[in-house]
Amino acid sequence: MKFQFLTILLILTYNFLNAQSEEETIRTALQEYIDGSSYNNPEKIVAPFYEDARMFLSKKDAPIYILSPAEYAALFEKREKGVFNGRVGTISDIDQEHDIATAKVEILIAKKKLRFIDLFLLKKLEGEWKIISKAATLMPDTD
Repeated sequence: MKFQFLTILLILTYNFLNAQSEEETIRTALQEYIDGSSYNNPEKIVAPFYEDARMFLSKKDAPIYILSPAEYAALFEKREKGVFNGRVGTISDIDQEHDIATAKVEILIAKKKLRFIDLFLLKKLEGEWKIISKAATLMPDTD
């Protein structure tokens, strides 16, 4: 009886720790993107994305603005690399099931009074979590 209990306890502990480490790995991929876009680092922006990923973004006077991660990263190339640009990203939610995950990130740009909500779809590919899609919306001004 003790052996069965210990076996079950070990399996549950392993599953719990494995789930935590998966979430941390997902969080690391998202944070790399956030840091890249906050500190004008195109390489960090692109790194966590699957190469054929698409970003569905908000753009004034357009119903949808679609870019590849490389096209998005290029928007930061002329800015001084490593210098904080005022974008603050906060990961607010991660939901992971086996080899797929969704995540929600809030992006604040205080100087421009902008608030974006980014939704990410991630997939574990060859042992590594990659962002395969991102959709963003500019939240209405509530002032």
